[in-house]
Amino acid sequence: MVADPIDEGNAVSSRGVGASVWALRRDSFAVVLLFALSLVLTACRRQPLPAPDLVARLGQDSVRYPEFEHYLVANLGESGASLSSDVLSGLFDQFLDEKLVQRLAVERGAVPPSAPARVALEALLQPQRQDPTDEEIAVYYHQHEKNFMRPERVRLRQILTVDKASAEHAVEALALGDEFGAVARRWSRDPSASRGGDQGELSRDDLPPSLAEAIFRLAPGEVSPIIPAEYGFHIFLVVERHPAELAQLAEVTEEVRGVLLGAREDEHHAALVAAARSRYNAVIYERNLPFTYQGQYPVVTAAARGAL
Repeated sequence: MVADPIDEGNAVSSRGVGASVWALRRDSFAVVLLFALSLVLTACRRQPLPAPDLVARLGQDSVRYPEFEHYLVANLGESGASLSSDVLSGLFDQFLDEKLVQRLAVERGAVPPSAPARVALEALLQPQRQDPTDEEIAVYYHQHEKNFMRPERVRLRQILTVDKASAEHAVEALALGDEFGAVARRWSRDPSASRGGDQGELSRDDLPPSLAEAIFRLAPGEVSPIIPAEYGFHIFLVVERHPAELAQLAEVTEEVRGVLLGAREDEHHAALVAAARSRYNAVIYERNLPFTYQGQYPVVTAAARGAL
């Protein structure tokens, strides 16, 4: 009997559909299996959470919180418990910077691995130090003249007594013509008494406001009346007055030299820190710090911690 071509076609179609369904199920199973295997492998790769005192990694090196506490005690004389989070964050960054720069100095052959961080930094900075030229000093002076303006000043002598009676005896001696320095050596209880009460040159900002007003009303050579204070009784003599003026370059050359050297050192230091930070991978375990970290180093998130 000859099979009906239509029935035979239907049979073939049925077999094709069945095969397709089986293939789809097989592929779906394979996908699920691969996903399950990936979860297993990921779980196998997970390592335990970092130790509670592990606060940073510098490459492969671990940094423990007691190291930072030791750093604080060595530099501040305390463990940092009384400091705010922003201050501690800045100090923690500084602590890590020193460690990274130390590693950089060792790598460059500037110091042995046992060298302290400060010695390592000095070894890297020393070759960069160069005195500014006279021209550079002059240029800085003229560009920053306002920084070298001197305020109005007085050359001052003082008699300070512990009681009013002694102050009145000093005033009587001055009225009789005794020299101010001699009277100060006899009656004053200020440490300057042995120098005749000489206080040097002082501006208004160098003096308590209540005294500055009275002193700057005096003319050169004029003696003040007795001025009471919480700690005694003052008598002042204005020896000289100097108006506000611009300090001459020769007077401030060494000051400018120091400013320029300090600025250059700060610049070189910042460059070393930037080079060390970019060269060595450093991360912070913020959760293990006893303060809220607000610094500049990257922080290991909770999600990333599980994969480390």
